[in-house]
Amino acid sequence: MGGLTYNNTSDFGWVVQKFGGTSVGKFPDKIARDIVRASLSQNRVIVVCSARSTGKKAEGTTSRLLGVYGKLRGVGAAVCADEEQSELVEQARGLMQDICNDHVSAAQTFIKDPALRDTLIQTIKDECQELVEYIVAAKRFNLEINSRAKDRVISFGEKLSCRFMAALLQDVGVDAEYVDLCDSFHYDASAQLDFDFYRTASEAFARKIIACEGRIPVMTGFFGNVPGSLIDGDIGRGYTDLCAALCAVGIKAEELQVWKEVDGIFSADPSKVPTARLLSSITPSEAAELTFYGSEVIHHLTMDQVIRAQPPIPIRIKNVKNPRGNGTIVIPDPVLTAGHQLHRSSPSLNGDIRKKPKHPTAVTIKDHISVINVHSNKRSISHGFFARVFSILDKHSISVDLISTSEVHVSMAIHSGSTEIDAFNCATAELAECGEVTILSNMAILSLVGAEMKNMVGIAGRMFSTLGEHSVNLEMISQGKPCISVPLQSGILIKNV
Repeated sequence: MGGLTYNNTSDFGWVVQKFGGTSVGKFPDKIARDIVRASLSQNRVIVVCSARSTGKKAEGTTSRLLGVYGKLRGVGAAVCADEEQSELVEQARGLMQDICNDHVSAAQTFIKDPALRDTLIQTIKDECQELVEYIVAAKRFNLEINSRAKDRVISFGEKLSCRFMAALLQDVGVDAEYVDLCDSFHYDASAQLDFDFYRTASEAFARKIIACEGRIPVMTGFFGNVPGSLIDGDIGRGYTDLCAALCAVGIKAEELQVWKEVDGIFSADPSKVPTARLLSSITPSEAAELTFYGSEVIHHLTMDQVIRAQPPIPIRIKNVKNPRGNGTIVIPDPVLTAGHQLHRSSPSLNGDIRKKPKHPTAVTIKDHISVINVHSNKRSISHGFFARVFSILDKHSISVDLISTSEVHVSMAIHSGSTEIDAFNCATAELAECGEVTILSNMAILSLVGAEMKNMVGIAGRMFSTLGEHSVNLEMISQGKPCISVPLQSGILIKNV
């Protein structure tokens, strides 16, 4: 290492760069040299990293740590015999050794400076040993194993990833500093994920960033105790995206960059549709619809934070394998005045009908869908029919993706991949009390998405005509402001997209 010659210059604006686990696992040297270091000539940079993964999800650090937590939970079970506890501890120790070996191997492969490499390897071993000692203590002292314990276990993935990336940046001459956000702020565990929480978090992160002065912060995507748990609560495994967004809001960044292994957001899945085109820009509402209906774009809470910031912060999705590409930028939706919202003129009155028709932004597919049809068993529909149907679904924690109704009939598309089989079967049995129930399995939702869909005269007709020309039957239709969605048999869907 010839010296740390690259740092954050106060003359530049801030950019937050978030890197996913696969990117850190496969392309760390490219991230360090071609993205972070190269960006310092024009921006002050903040780096946020997910836990490393080399490609196979089952072998990723987070998946392995979830396995460690499973062993820990077994250790903490009161009915667990001592011999069984000891066996679980050894199994957890083995998983931690796999994690340690993986990160040590990465350090040996990518870190060239001997002193940096040796220091990093020792730190990796110490971090892994700390978690092993926690598991042993859980057995010895019968510690309570809850969602907080799960969060603590999972946090080690981001710690190891960011320590590795900070060392790699230093190895290529970047003055980087590892920043652990686990204890950056404390918040009432019984509170809500509301404006006050996000403000507290963003302000705490900003203080951590400012404390780095000219050094480049490499920040853990995991950020400590969160109301309702980080993993099992409302945030889930997209917490690293949210962390990056809160950093951007707190420091008033010019841009949030989310780096993936694709060039950006496409009009369709390019692996299924060869003619899919890269979108230069997209609105948050379009991105939200694409995410919900099957295209992984960005965590919804991430968009909420940066788009609602004052001023709004654009999100740019870029490719670690093609840093020079422009990617796709998520820009704020146009803000309408109250008058526009209440009295939007029809196209035929304001001349818009003569303009060249706009095209939908994208088409997406969501697999593993079941359609439940419930036909009321009463000729005269009661006011409580719909309330009864949805109360049954709510009772079994079943979410509805699409809905279509008439006075005596309701059709609902449900993502069977995220619904427990027992809950689904119990709900179906109870729905039979409301009327005749039929279920269509092996379905998929085809969605046509576009922020201006409401102004696209004839677009629905063209969509249905195209499907009809290919003898595709529509089981139900659901249309909202940003999209038109139809469930279809998944076997015939791909070839007709």
